[in-house]
Amino acid sequence: MRRKDREVSTMEDIIAIMEKCDVCQLAFWDQEYPYIVPLNFGFSYDGTDMELYFHGANAGKKMELISQNNKVGFEMDCSHTLITADEACEYTMEYESVCGNGTIELLEGEDKVKGLTFLMKQYSPNETFHFNEKHVNAVAVYKLKVNHITGKRLNRS
Repeated sequence: MRRKDREVSTMEDIIAIMEKCDVCQLAFWDQEYPYIVPLNFGFSYDGTDMELYFHGANAGKKMELISQNNKVGFEMDCSHTLITADEACEYTMEYESVCGNGTIELLEGEDKVKGLTFLMKQYSPNETFHFNEKHVNAVAVYKLKVNHITGKRLNRS
């Protein structure tokens, strides 16, 4: 990372940023150009492995691209505050962000419920959730095993 003064270097701090985010952008390889899509997400970290979870339709471009190449990039950001100045080039933005890459796979059976549970925990203070089997069967759930993750922030406070 070029700006070491903005690097977030501990997993504890990276997780704190992730807990504040509500959308994760996934980047898929799509022949000539990347295909990027914003998604709700959840995550788990067991002290060693970080996994991100997403849900979506049971068909479509994401599924097609994953079947061709399951290596993806991701980005999430939050805590945006515009910092103004007298001169335009002195403006800046406070932020916190997390970026990385990994491999993504489609989940089946009970693993889908596990993934959906992590998704719900990102947006709800509840610890347990009831899932309607019909709805679980109607949705695709993905797990992204993170290979590399970095965090960055600018906070002038």
